[in-house]
Amino acid sequence: MPIIAPLFEVRPVEWTPPVAATFDAIMMTSANAARYGGAKLEQYTHIPLYAVGRVTAAAATKAGFANVRVGGSDVAALLDQITRDGVRHVLHLAGQDVIATVQPNFAVTRCVVYAADAIDPPPRLPPDTVILVHSPRAGARLASLVPHEQRQHYTILAISRAAGDATGEGWHAIHHAEQPNDDALLARAVELCKLT
Repeated sequence: MPIIAPLFEVRPVEWTPPVAATFDAIMMTSANAARYGGAKLEQYTHIPLYAVGRVTAAAATKAGFANVRVGGSDVAALLDQITRDGVRHVLHLAGQDVIATVQPNFAVTRCVVYAADAIDPPPRLPPDTVILVHSPRAGARLASLVPHEQRQHYTILAISRAAGDATGEGWHAIHHAEQPNDDALLARAVELCKLT
Protein backbone atom coordinates (compact mmCIF):
# COMPACT_ATOMS: atom_id res chain seq x y z
CA MET A 1 0.00 0.00 0.00
CA PRO A 2 1.57 3.35 -1.05
CA ILE A 3 2.39 5.89 1.67
CA ILE A 4 2.43 9.54 0.58
CA ALA A 5 5.10 11.28 2.67
CA PRO A 6 6.53 14.36 0.93
CA LEU A 7 9.62 16.00 2.36
CA PHE A 8 9.01 19.36 0.66
CA GLU A 9 6.12 21.69 -0.11
CA VAL A 10 6.28 23.52 -3.44
CA ARG A 11 5.19 27.17 -3.60
CA PRO A 12 5.37 29.98 -6.15
CA VAL A 13 7.82 32.82 -5.61
CA GLU A 14 7.62 36.41 -6.77
CA TRP A 15 9.68 36.87 -9.94
CA THR A 16 10.45 39.55 -12.50
CA PRO A 17 10.12 38.28 -16.07
CA PRO A 18 13.08 39.09 -18.32
CA VAL A 19 12.24 40.64 -21.70
CA ALA A 20 10.84 37.86 -23.89
CA ALA A 21 12.43 39.15 -27.10
CA THR A 22 15.86 38.39 -25.60
CA PHE A 23 15.37 34.62 -25.90
CA ASP A 24 15.22 32.06 -28.69
CA ALA A 25 13.80 29.38 -26.40
CA ILE A 26 12.48 28.60 -22.95
CA MET A 27 13.72 25.63 -20.92
CA MET A 28 11.89 23.80 -18.12
CA THR A 29 13.53 20.99 -16.21
CA SER A 30 10.60 20.51 -13.84
CA ALA A 31 6.83 20.56 -14.30
CA ASN A 32 6.68 22.79 -11.20
CA ALA A 33 7.94 25.73 -13.28
CA ALA A 34 4.79 25.51 -15.40
CA ARG A 35 2.51 24.78 -12.46
CA TYR A 36 3.75 27.61 -10.24
CA GLY A 37 5.06 30.22 -12.69
CA GLY A 38 1.68 31.96 -12.76
CA ALA A 39 0.25 34.49 -15.18
CA LYS A 40 3.67 35.94 -16.03
CA LEU A 41 4.38 32.84 -18.11
CA GLU A 42 1.96 34.20 -20.75
CA GLN A 43 4.67 36.53 -22.07
CA TYR A 44 6.68 33.50 -23.21
CA THR A 45 4.05 31.09 -24.53
CA HIS A 46 4.82 31.99 -28.17
CA ILE A 47 8.51 31.03 -27.79
CA PRO A 48 9.60 27.41 -28.36
CA LEU A 49 9.86 25.57 -25.06
CA TYR A 50 12.20 22.65 -24.34
CA ALA A 51 11.02 20.35 -21.57
CA VAL A 52 12.68 17.45 -19.79
CA GLY A 53 10.28 14.54 -20.15
CA ARG A 54 6.60 14.13 -20.93
CA VAL A 55 5.29 15.27 -17.54
CA THR A 56 7.02 18.64 -17.80
CA ALA A 57 5.94 18.97 -21.44
CA ALA A 58 2.31 18.28 -20.53
CA ALA A 59 2.42 20.86 -17.74
CA ALA A 60 3.91 23.45 -20.14
CA THR A 61 1.20 22.74 -22.71
CA LYS A 62 -1.47 23.13 -20.03
CA ALA A 63 0.12 26.47 -19.06
CA GLY A 64 -0.41 27.70 -22.64
CA PHE A 65 2.91 27.07 -24.40
CA ALA A 66 2.15 26.40 -28.06
CA ASN A 67 5.46 24.96 -29.29
CA VAL A 68 6.65 22.40 -26.73
CA ARG A 69 9.58 20.15 -27.60
CA VAL A 70 10.08 17.12 -25.40
CA GLY A 71 13.74 16.56 -24.73
CA GLY A 72 15.46 13.41 -23.57
CA SER A 73 14.98 11.84 -20.20
CA ASP A 74 17.50 14.08 -18.45
CA VAL A 75 18.93 17.59 -18.53
CA ALA A 76 22.10 16.56 -20.41
CA ALA A 77 20.04 15.13 -23.29
CA LEU A 78 17.88 18.25 -23.34
CA LEU A 79 20.94 20.52 -23.54
CA ASP A 80 22.30 18.43 -26.41
CA GLN A 81 19.00 18.82 -28.28
CA ILE A 82 18.98 22.59 -27.75
CA THR A 83 22.54 22.74 -29.09
CA ARG A 84 21.64 20.67 -32.18
CA ASP A 85 18.72 23.01 -32.87
CA GLY A 86 21.07 25.99 -32.97
CA VAL A 87 19.47 27.92 -30.12
CA ARG A 88 21.64 30.76 -28.82
CA HIS A 89 19.78 32.34 -25.86
CA VAL A 90 17.69 30.27 -23.41
CA LEU A 91 15.53 31.33 -20.48
CA HIS A 92 15.54 28.57 -17.86
CA LEU A 93 12.41 28.86 -15.69
CA ALA A 94 13.51 26.97 -12.62
CA GLY A 95 13.22 26.23 -8.94
CA GLN A 96 15.17 27.89 -6.18
CA ASP A 97 17.40 24.87 -5.60
CA VAL A 98 18.06 23.85 -9.19
CA ILE A 99 21.45 22.35 -10.03
CA ALA A 100 23.33 24.79 -12.25
CA THR A 101 23.70 23.67 -15.84
CA VAL A 102 26.93 24.40 -17.69
CA GLN A 103 26.56 24.74 -21.44
CA PRO A 104 29.27 26.35 -23.58
CA ASN A 105 27.20 26.38 -26.79
CA PHE A 106 24.50 28.84 -25.78
CA ALA A 107 23.70 31.42 -23.11
CA VAL A 108 21.35 30.43 -20.27
CA THR A 109 19.52 32.96 -18.12
CA ARG A 110 18.05 31.33 -15.03
CA CYS A 111 14.88 32.75 -13.49
CA VAL A 112 13.52 31.27 -10.27
CA VAL A 113 9.72 30.90 -10.33
CA TYR A 114 9.09 28.42 -7.50
CA ALA A 115 10.62 27.04 -4.33
CA ALA A 116 10.37 23.72 -2.50
CA ASP A 117 10.46 24.25 1.27
CA ALA A 118 11.25 21.48 3.74
CA ILE A 119 8.23 20.44 5.79
CA ASP A 120 7.83 18.39 8.97
CA PRO A 121 9.12 14.88 8.38
CA PRO A 122 6.62 12.04 8.15
CA PRO A 123 6.21 9.58 11.01
CA ARG A 124 8.57 6.62 11.00
CA LEU A 125 7.82 4.34 8.07
CA PRO A 126 7.14 0.63 8.59
CA PRO A 127 10.08 -1.76 8.04
CA ASP A 128 10.63 -3.19 4.55
CA THR A 129 9.35 0.00 2.92
CA VAL A 130 10.69 0.97 -0.52
CA ILE A 131 11.35 4.72 -0.36
CA LEU A 132 11.23 6.66 -3.64
CA VAL A 133 13.74 9.53 -3.92
CA HIS A 134 13.19 12.11 -6.68
CA SER A 135 16.27 14.34 -6.35
CA PRO A 136 19.68 14.68 -4.72
CA ARG A 137 18.20 17.29 -2.39
CA ALA A 138 15.49 14.85 -1.28
CA GLY A 139 18.13 12.15 -0.86
CA ALA A 140 20.23 14.36 1.39
CA ARG A 141 17.20 15.33 3.48
CA LEU A 142 16.16 11.70 3.86
CA ALA A 143 19.68 10.86 5.01
CA SER A 144 19.42 13.58 7.66
CA LEU A 145 16.10 12.21 8.94
CA VAL A 146 16.80 8.46 9.15
CA PRO A 147 19.42 7.42 11.71
CA HIS A 148 22.10 5.00 10.51
CA GLU A 149 20.93 2.25 12.83
CA GLN A 150 17.45 2.26 11.23
CA ARG A 151 18.47 2.35 7.57
CA GLN A 152 18.93 -1.40 7.12
CA HIS A 153 15.12 -1.72 7.32
CA TYR A 154 14.53 0.37 4.16
CA THR A 155 15.22 0.04 0.45
CA ILE A 156 15.93 3.19 -1.56
CA LEU A 157 14.70 3.59 -5.12
CA ALA A 158 16.19 6.73 -6.66
CA ILE A 159 15.28 8.49 -9.89
CA SER A 160 18.98 8.95 -10.69
CA ARG A 161 22.38 7.80 -9.46
CA ALA A 162 23.01 11.27 -7.98
CA ALA A 163 19.76 11.09 -6.00
CA GLY A 164 20.69 7.62 -4.73
CA ASP A 165 24.23 8.65 -3.79
CA ALA A 166 22.85 11.58 -1.76
CA THR A 167 21.05 9.18 0.60
CA GLY A 168 24.34 7.92 1.97
CA GLU A 169 25.13 4.41 3.20
CA GLY A 170 23.59 1.79 5.45
CA TRP A 171 20.32 1.10 3.60
CA HIS A 172 19.12 -2.44 2.92
CA ALA A 173 19.69 -1.68 -0.79
CA ILE A 174 19.79 1.26 -3.19
CA HIS A 175 18.24 0.85 -6.64
CA HIS A 176 17.94 3.31 -9.52
CA ALA A 177 15.32 3.82 -12.20
CA GLU A 178 16.44 2.67 -15.64
CA GLN A 179 15.77 6.19 -16.96
CA PRO A 180 15.61 9.37 -14.84
CA ASN A 181 11.84 9.91 -15.13
CA ASP A 182 8.71 9.13 -13.14
CA ASP A 183 7.46 6.39 -15.47
CA ALA A 184 10.68 4.40 -15.10
CA LEU A 185 10.79 5.07 -11.37
CA LEU A 186 7.26 3.76 -10.83
CA ALA A 187 7.83 0.74 -13.06
CA ARG A 188 10.89 -0.19 -11.00
CA ALA A 189 8.92 0.41 -7.78
CA VAL A 190 6.31 -2.12 -8.89
CA GLU A 191 9.06 -4.67 -9.52
CA LEU A 192 10.69 -4.09 -6.14
CA CYS A 193 7.40 -4.20 -4.22
CA LYS A 194 6.65 -7.62 -5.72
CA LEU A 195 9.92 -8.86 -4.28
CA THR A 196 9.34 -7.55 -0.74
